[in-house]
Amino acid sequence: MIRVLVVEDDFRVAQVHVAFTHRVPGFRVVGTALTAEEGRRLLAAQHPDLVLLDAYLPDESGLDLLSDIDVDTIMLTAASDPATVRTALARGALNYLVKPFTADQLVDRLSAYARYRGILAGAGRQLGQEDIDRAVRHLHEGDRTATPKGQSAVTARLVADALRAGAGEARTAAEIAAELGIARATAQRYLAALAQTGSATMSLRYGSTGRPEHLYRWSSPASAAGSPAGRD
Repeated sequence: MIRVLVVEDDFRVAQVHVAFTHRVPGFRVVGTALTAEEGRRLLAAQHPDLVLLDAYLPDESGLDLLSDIDVDTIMLTAASDPATVRTALARGALNYLVKPFTADQLVDRLSAYARYRGILAGAGRQLGQEDIDRAVRHLHEGDRTATPKGQSAVTARLVADALRAGAGEARTAAEIAAELGIARATAQRYLAALAQTGSATMSLRYGSTGRPEHLYRWSSPASAAGSPAGRD
């Protein structure tokens, strides 16, 4: 379970962040802070794995708080000026998402962060260059907003949501196709794209006759560390 602390000065916005975060399996918000002071207190008490941090806080800049903490951090802020972005990244922010953003944009980045953590956790005591490259690549996999050429963004989202709703259950292209009312070949193509980006894992089920069947599972944070596709 990835423990998350939300540091956001607007209570209503903080609750939206909490709701978005809880859409991702394997994440749990352990506290919300409306000020930097409260954030420091909750950091010491809750020991979160990840902080979702606003740059604008009433008592202190979120960037100053960022420089003082040793916790993975994703910036969620309306600040989009180059100086703030550059400072946040220089002080250790792993990602930067500008408000307003959609639930899907945050979910994609959290899922990518989980895969990044899983790769580092599963690589052993010493990391090879390939392990490091793979982890960094997966960390920013969720930043990609463009749909692969020849694919519909709407269909891609529907297929991803259907697979994610299975909560880790293995599903076939035929099952997804029947649920969404699309062709099996179409479902297969979109599922293969999810596997290629690391959002899903693929395995084969061999029957007594015929070709093996492809099985797809959503790459939840809980399974990212050990799944073969999470290491591609």
